[in-house]
Amino acid sequence: MTFKKISCLALSALLLLTGCSSSNSDGYKAGTYTGTAKGFGGDLTVEVVLSTEKIDSVSVTAHAETESIGTIAIDSLPEVITSTQAVDFDVVSGATVTSEAIRVAVTAALKEAGVDASTLVATGGDDQNAEAVIMDADVVVIGAGGAGMSAAIEAADAGKKVVIIETAAMAGGNTTRATGGMNAGNTPVQDTNEFAQTAGVEKTLEAAKAFDSLNELAATVAQQYADYQANPEGYFDTVELFMLDTFVGGKNLNNVELVNTLATNSADGIEWLKSVGVDLSAVGSFGGASVMRIHKPVNAEGKTIAVGSYMIPLLETACTDRDVEILYNAHASEITVDENGAVTGVVAEGYTVNTTAVIVATGGFGANSEMVVGYKPELAGFVTTNAPSILGDGIVLAQNIGANTVDMEQVQIHPTVEQATSALITEGLRGDGAILVNAEGLRFIDEVGTRDVVSAAEVAQTGGYAYLVIDQAMVDNSAVIQGYIKKGFTVQGETYAELAEVMGVDSAALEATMATWNAAVTAGSDAEFGRTSFAEQLVAAPYYAIKIAPGVHHTMGGLEINANAEVLSTEGTPITGLFAAGEVTGGVHGSNRLGGNAVADIVVFGRIAGQNAAAFVK
Repeated sequence: MTFKKISCLALSALLLLTGCSSSNSDGYKAGTYTGTAKGFGGDLTVEVVLSTEKIDSVSVTAHAETESIGTIAIDSLPEVITSTQAVDFDVVSGATVTSEAIRVAVTAALKEAGVDASTLVATGGDDQNAEAVIMDADVVVIGAGGAGMSAAIEAADAGKKVVIIETAAMAGGNTTRATGGMNAGNTPVQDTNEFAQTAGVEKTLEAAKAFDSLNELAATVAQQYADYQANPEGYFDTVELFMLDTFVGGKNLNNVELVNTLATNSADGIEWLKSVGVDLSAVGSFGGASVMRIHKPVNAEGKTIAVGSYMIPLLETACTDRDVEILYNAHASEITVDENGAVTGVVAEGYTVNTTAVIVATGGFGANSEMVVGYKPELAGFVTTNAPSILGDGIVLAQNIGANTVDMEQVQIHPTVEQATSALITEGLRGDGAILVNAEGLRFIDEVGTRDVVSAAEVAQTGGYAYLVIDQAMVDNSAVIQGYIKKGFTVQGETYAELAEVMGVDSAALEATMATWNAAVTAGSDAEFGRTSFAEQLVAAPYYAIKIAPGVHHTMGGLEINANAEVLSTEGTPITGLFAAGEVTGGVHGSNRLGGNAVADIVVFGRIAGQNAAAFVK
């Protein structure tokens, strides 16, 4: 997406520059100047061209920022600076670090030219009293993340006029930050891994015994698996096994109807994504899944890549191709209703959109530390992996018109977060063979256990942190890991002892840990912690480690919906014309979300919300 795709009114709101100008009575020293600053992914360099009268151009000449996040600021802010002749711009929501890096780099370049950037203040500003643009739409979606755009595509394909209202300057929300993939059961692209299947299924069946209400479902899975073992053709996975994993992972607090809907529609979701250009053709292991179920994208070289930054531009293109209008920098402040409580429209910054069907897809509240701590005080001080715009606004909007919420106290922390940047380190590393070691150089947990269990184990270690250990073979197969190395997240050594030294752990302990783990991989049995998912031995030098600790990642609670994605009121009945999908809802994940189920959630329920909103309008 380029900055010019943002509507004129939204552009004005972001830049605060309608008629802006700054004076420079002394003139400039004409020439080309450069400046460098630290961005999110590394050094960012700008080139500033000055005439004697003004800033002629600004360009970012080198960077390592995240596609579709930091690059939005890179595409847009140079235009802002040349338009305003100043650097006192508003940061691009969702790309704060990159925005500030551009400001610092341009300031440095101007200083090289003898210009004090602090004296260049844009004057004027947007008209605070400008009338809101009044629009009509069949379906209004609040939030341009994965759930919102999936919903919009389905509603548009049903022939409806769709408008998306997005509070940030870019599409994506938390979906852009998703690194793993999408869980889907019994799909054509699942690969065979006999040992992992056997041990994983049996482990899940054993865990299910803790919940009496799962007896019938577990018996069904056990029979399915026995039938498969008697005639082992193809790959074993079923809707029922997907459901059982999800219930066990969520401590059986999940809504049965919603979990059934999620699992039943997951395979079709993979095929639907393919129809809009999103190809999740690789399959791997992920925490909490008893079989290889997470579907991931790969690049042209066959290396796995982050699912979110891959998916979002393609969904956005699919929306554009269907004439879905996305209003960026338009914070929704109210869902309006008539005297009977039926939806009549949405009021947002700069807009009033009249409609009879609204889909709330604003994400959870993981970036709202006050809200998180209010529901779970023990998470005070934890970093968050969430996009800055994930503040729970959509939950509040719907509550204001009588919506009910469920499971609000269920907040998930992710075990592998790089603490200096709050960057999520994908669970796929552990699924593909990485191990966790503590400050003593020792393994301490089954690395592919559920996130709550692994996070709790990390917190209990010395210092409350751990290291992910990987080898060069894993690096060669993953563009995601290569990105972590470029961003400076890793330390490395040519031997286990050298790696231990830069990690600051006992070398003998780490060497013994690696020897024991590699033997376990060969044997296909982890005597220490009962891990059942194995890849290759970690024997390809050099070796790498990433220091991590838990961070707030996902809020399982939110608006109560039914299987039709209709939002339920506090009376337990659907609110007329109101739908919701994705992390803004509660009930799907119980007390703990499995990795890969979030993308399944946004696709499955996003599609259902779009289909049913369109049908409601008709």
